[in-house]
Amino acid sequence: MKKVGVLSILFVVVLRAVAVIAEAQQPTKVPRIGYLSLTSPSVSPTRIEAFRQGLRELGYVEGKNIVIEYRYAEGKFDRLPALAAELVRLKVDLIVTTGPTVTHAAKEATTKVPIVMATDTDPVGNGFVASLARPGSNITGLSALAPELSGKQLELLKEIIPKLSRVAVFGTSNNPGNAQMLKEVKLAAGAFGVKLQYLEVRGLKGIETAFRAASKERAEAVLYLVAGLVDAGHQTEITEFALKSRLPAIYRSRQYVEAGGLVSYGVSVDDLDRRAATYVHKILKGAKPADIPVEQPTKFEFIVNLKAAKQIGLTIPPNVLVRADRVIR
Repeated sequence: MKKVGVLSILFVVVLRAVAVIAEAQQPTKVPRIGYLSLTSPSVSPTRIEAFRQGLRELGYVEGKNIVIEYRYAEGKFDRLPALAAELVRLKVDLIVTTGPTVTHAAKEATTKVPIVMATDTDPVGNGFVASLARPGSNITGLSALAPELSGKQLELLKEIIPKLSRVAVFGTSNNPGNAQMLKEVKLAAGAFGVKLQYLEVRGLKGIETAFRAASKERAEAVLYLVAGLVDAGHQTEITEFALKSRLPAIYRSRQYVEAGGLVSYGVSVDDLDRRAATYVHKILKGAKPADIPVEQPTKFEFIVNLKAAKQIGLTIPPNVLVRADRVIR
C-alpha cells in the first residue's frame, strides 16, 4: 500500500512538472499596437523616433517583443477613417494617435480598442475625454494645451524686434484653445504697447491671404496660432509665404522652423511622443484608459533659424540667441 502511495505522489509530481514545462514552452503573446498619423514618415521622423525611444526605455524592442502597425494618411484627411478601421480589424491591442484629427478618426472607428493620444491641443474641448484626471472612456494620453505660451511668444517677438508696435495674429476660431490663446496675447500686447490685428485662417489658401492682409496693414511681425489640422503637412509653403512677405513670424512648433521659418516657441512634441510610450506600457499591463489621467506638457523649446533671419534682413539679438535650445545656421 505504501508503495502505491509513493507511486501516486510521484505520478502527481511528474504531471505537475510536465505542466510547468509545457506552460513555459507556450509562445508568449507579442503585443501588436497601431500607430496612426495624418502625415507621412518623412514629415516628422523625430516624432516617430521619440516614441520608439520611449518604448526602448521601457524594455520594448520593435520586432521582438512588440509589433507596431504603422498607418500614414500622407496628408489626406479622408484616408484616416479607413486606416483607423483597418487597425481595428487587425485587432491591435491599442492605437496611438498623433493629433486631434487622427484621434477623432480612431474614436469613430472604435469604442473598445484603447486609444493613446501622443498629443492633443485640447482633449476635453475636443470631446475625447470627460476630464484630464478621469478620462472616462477608451481614450487617454497627453495634452499639448498651454495657452499661456502665446503671451510668451509675443514677448519673444518684442525682444527680437525692440521697436515692434504692430503684430498680425493668425488664428482659427473653431480651435478649442483659440480663445484662451488670444486672451493671453491681448494681455501681453497691453503690457508691451503692441497693437494687434487678428486674421481668421480656415485653410491653406486663407494663410496666403492672411499674409497679404498683414502686409497691407503694415504689420511688423506675425504670431502664428493656426490650428495644426488646417495646415498639416504644409509647413514649407507657409514659411515661404512669410519669407515672401518679409514678415518675421513666430510659430508654436519647431516643424515650421525646420521647414524654413524664423523662430518657434512651444511644447516639445517629441517629448510628448516619448512619454506616450508610458501609456502604451500601462495599458498593455492591464490598466484601463478611463482610469489613466491625461498628462500635460512639461518640456518647452525655443528654436531659431538664422538662415531665415538673414533672408529677411533681420538680426537676432545675442541676448535672445543665447536662450535658444537650438539654432539653425
